Amino acid sequence: MPNSKNTLSGEALLEVIQSDFIGLNTKYKLATGETTRRIYLDSTASTLMMGSAYRAAADFLNHYANTHSVMHYSARIATDTFAWVHDRIRDFVGADPAEYTCFFTGSGVTAGMNRMARTFKHLRPERNIVLISIMEHHSNDLPHRKHGGTVIHIPVDTHESHMGCIDLVLLKTYLEEYRDKINYVSVTGISNVTGIINPINEVARLVHEYGAYLIVDAAQMAAHVPIRMSGHQNPLHNVDALVISGHKTYAPGSPGVVVARKSLLESLEPEEVGGGMVDRVFPDSYIISDEFPTREEAGTPNIYGAVLLGAAIDILDRIGMEKVLRDDQTITNRALEAMLKFEDVVVYGETDVNSCPRAGTISFNIRHYNHGLVAAILNDYFNIAVRNECFCAHPYVEKMLELTHSREIHIARVRQVKDWHAEPWMGMVRVSFGIYNTPADVDHFIHALDEIIRRRDEFKELYFINDHGDYEHKTFKFRSGEYFCLNSAVESEINMLAADKPAE
Repeated sequence: MPNSKNTLSGEALLEVIQSDFIGLNTKYKLATGETTRRIYLDSTASTLMMGSAYRAAADFLNHYANTHSVMHYSARIATDTFAWVHDRIRDFVGADPAEYTCFFTGSGVTAGMNRMARTFKHLRPERNIVLISIMEHHSNDLPHRKHGGTVIHIPVDTHESHMGCIDLVLLKTYLEEYRDKINYVSVTGISNVTGIINPINEVARLVHEYGAYLIVDAAQMAAHVPIRMSGHQNPLHNVDALVISGHKTYAPGSPGVVVARKSLLESLEPEEVGGGMVDRVFPDSYIISDEFPTREEAGTPNIYGAVLLGAAIDILDRIGMEKVLRDDQTITNRALEAMLKFEDVVVYGETDVNSCPRAGTISFNIRHYNHGLVAAILNDYFNIAVRNECFCAHPYVEKMLELTHSREIHIARVRQVKDWHAEPWMGMVRVSFGIYNTPADVDHFIHALDEIIRRRDEFKELYFINDHGDYEHKTFKFRSGEYFCLNSAVESEINMLAADKPAE
């Protein structure tokens, strides 16, 4: 998209944007008694809010109205802006407007993936097999089990027992074996557990050679890696459908997005019906609109959330996703290289970034130390926010844990344990990065790991496992209400209004 002569872009824009995120300077009191700035390393779960996008969307609220009308000024602004966002996101993922539509659905990837699984099932009910990789998040697994048919998990490439990216040779073996029974294949662009990047366009080529469709889970991919759904010299490299999660793309509160070929949708009645997606409704029938994306967006959409996401996407595109990826991998590789120097730290997934590149995410354990305890210490003593457990990817995490917990996994399988919460060893610690993270954040995290390893016995004595199965400090207590209470925030806003009201 063309920028005015004086508008920042590229490296200059990235430098400005990196420090413009809401919550970057949030401070908490630690178990040591000191108050420090939070280091947010949990972006794979949800990113922080991009300040510029937030303010641009807040400006839109001055003109807010419902869409589907142009008969008053605000409605026209809302309708035009909403349409622009669709086009902007489609451009961002390199989808030809003549062939692809973009529509919003639900929250995150989950709703969109359910939507597409049902769509593909209706398209070719005679094909009842869906291939997905073992590395998938539950949102790119369970919808296919429920709606798509029989799900078969493809193993991923292994190098010296370290699970890596999708192995195209293995994928071809499965495509050969099941051939005409396969309806579609669905894979993640970037693993939410390891940050490993999959070659989605090469996967598309192979899948299409066997007459199957391809869906890509781009929940992690959209914020880290350039995406090109169409326009390849070999059209077999084009992707059929792709799903984005707005809250992982620097726009918390925004909806999920589906970008898909129109040809996949136009012959089927949309899965959801209601206001806005029909041309005419009679007492005993209705006529669905032929227009995209109107026909796919029943009801009043999350207009503000879509505008917020459109603003964030526009800023990322102005920076340039190639630049975003380079900076991302610099940070990720800095952390990875330092972590691999610790004998007691186990990093899961292939660690050779030349053969299997990563972006934004690393999962690990400290040998003979519980993942929950590590996460608690990082938070309580170093103000580093990370996530632990299984990251809604149980089969993948369990498979990788065989590297360090083979005995425990064998016992759990023999005992037929159904609730992984019952097994405190079952999980990892995940550190993940956004464009706001700096080399200093990485260095602080590595320092914290070193301290935990050196003082492991000391730290362990300070914690107990509470009734919820979480590690809790014996003396230090964190109370959320001391930092934020919605009721108090509302009361404060009302009091400010009252104070500003002129005396009568």
